[in-house]
Amino acid sequence: MSSQPAHERVILLDPHPRRIERIFDTPTRLRLERLGRVLWHDGSPAAAEHIDRHLPQAIALIGQSPLDRARLDRAPHLRAVFNVESNFLGNIDYAECERRGIPVLSTAPVYAQPVAEMALAMAISLARRMHEADAALRIGREFKGDNHDSFLLHGKPLAIVGLGNTGRALLPLLRPFSREILVHDPWIPQAVLRERDVIPASLDECFARARVVFLLAAVTSENAGQIGQKQFASMAKGSVVILASRAALVNFPDLLAAAQSGHIRAGIDVWPEEPVPRDEPGRTTPNTLIQAHRAGSVPEIQTLIGRYVADDLEAILAGVAPQRCQRAVLETVSKLRSIPVGAWSLGT
Repeated sequence: MSSQPAHERVILLDPHPRRIERIFDTPTRLRLERLGRVLWHDGSPAAAEHIDRHLPQAIALIGQSPLDRARLDRAPHLRAVFNVESNFLGNIDYAECERRGIPVLSTAPVYAQPVAEMALAMAISLARRMHEADAALRIGREFKGDNHDSFLLHGKPLAIVGLGNTGRALLPLLRPFSREILVHDPWIPQAVLRERDVIPASLDECFARARVVFLLAAVTSENAGQIGQKQFASMAKGSVVILASRAALVNFPDLLAAAQSGHIRAGIDVWPEEPVPRDEPGRTTPNTLIQAHRAGSVPEIQTLIGRYVADDLEAILAGVAPQRCQRAVLETVSKLRSIPVGAWSLGT
């Protein structure tokens, strides 16, 4: 437990771009206020002076403020850092936090279920061309009976690339469709994958064997742009690729070219540049189902962000390991490319 009396503990908020009213409902706000004096900053990134003034008393930082070694030296009571943007950014000295026993946590798990459900819905729509039939019927060009290239997910090999939060949420949704679920995730031992009753596979095997490939991996320094023309060309004609994690995982022009040619169908929720530029070629590429990074944006899950933070902060202050949020693992976080290391500086 913190040696500070409760009335001296400071919980420091810098949640931008999240808004407090969206992620903290009234019961959760009251829970936090029982744990310490909450500084409810909102609406814009907190000024460096504000963070520096309150860090010496802070037991928790909820937000995306930069934390280098110098700032950590001025935060003797800090017990936890919560990224409520739900990424691990390159603005924190993760090694120093690890050395000091300060968990750096992301609320990313709250988005797993809505993204998984959307990914499955996009796959079904692409396999059956539901979205195209809807658009055609609205302009008087019926698809009646024209299912010559539709296919069922049932009984087909399916593949997941990246068995993280979203991959694990998607897995039970796929089981009613197929007993042949391939998974590629180099961060998970094959024995562990087999225990989950999936088939460990190389990246190339996933594309060559599966009728639908779900791309759900985080982007790292090792896999950025790794998926391209070679993998798409190896798929059976008319197969489906769902891109629902980060656009940098694929060679994006290769993905669009494979869809343009008619060889694959692509479901795209994430883009190389967001907001999506008006002249983005993917806006008009055929054989695609496109969304504007909205798979996880379901209003009912927003307050889960605040509840996960409150649950884990209560646990940490009670001397219990956090269970709700995703903890940064030093061995892998340095490879993530949510934001390049060094892209942030104090005061930004």
